[in-house]
Formats: sequence, structure tokens, C-alpha cells
Amino acid sequence: MPILFLDFDGVLHPEHCHESKHFCCLPILEDALRHVQECRVVITSTWRLEKSYEALGQKFSPDIAAVIEGVTPRYRDLTSVPNTLMGYEREAECHAWLWANNLQHCNWVAVDHRSWLYRPFCKSLFLVDGRTGLTQASGSQLASRLRSLL
Repeated sequence: MPILFLDFDGVLHPEHCHESKHFCCLPILEDALRHVQECRVVITSTWRLEKSYEALGQKFSPDIAAVIEGVTPRYRDLTSVPNTLMGYEREAECHAWLWANNLQHCNWVAVDHRSWLYRPFCKSLFLVDGRTGLTQASGSQLASRLRSLL
């Protein structure tokens, strides 16, 4: 069961777009996830700090909302961050969520547009161009990547 850690800004819509364009790339993500039905989603986006889990889930189609497992903890709230993850906030949050849910041995992919939130050459990072968000091409690549983790 692969886990997909999901950012919103720069992934589900271009990073600095008007709010009328928010979630314009969501259908691409949802299509990719429908090709990998065993995949579970965890929200890493900073939106989790401002909106409730329930409100975030309402952005998604019901079948995709059903596979959202939760949100990652805040980096500043983590009590023990391994030295190797110091300074790589988003990756540390992903690892903390995996450990807290006893899933530390599961395969995972983080879809994000900010590489510096992860260790250099992090093999679990699926980097998206924040100026466009997910495209049809990157959505197909993501589906393939998730299938390879099964």
C-alpha cells in the first residue's frame, strides 16, 4: 500500500494563482490515484494549518476523499527529529506521520514543488513545477510511479 504525501499550492494549482484557479489540477491527481486504488493519501500542505481535516476532504471527489488518511504533524511540534532530517521540514513531517501510524516500512511518494523541504536526491520526492502544478504528463508519470510501488 503506497502512501502519497500531498502538497496543494504548486501541485493542485499553480503556486501564485488567483483563488479562482485553486484546485484546477485536482482532476489530474484524482485520475492518477484512480489508476492505483491501493494508494492512500496524507495531506502535507500548509492548508492543513488553516483548514479542518473535514474541510480539506471536501475539496476532493468522494472516492478520493475516502482514501485520505489524515494530515502530517507540524515540524515545530515534532519532539524528535533524526539528525539526517534536520532542516528538511516536509520530509521530517512525512517520516513522523509514518512512524506515528506504524507504517515506517511502507513505500511512499511526496508530491511537492519545493525540493528544499526534502533531503537532496530524496528518492521519494515527486517534484512538480510550481508554476504549472500537475500537468497531464506529470500526472501520468505520477500514476506510473505509484504503480511501481505496489
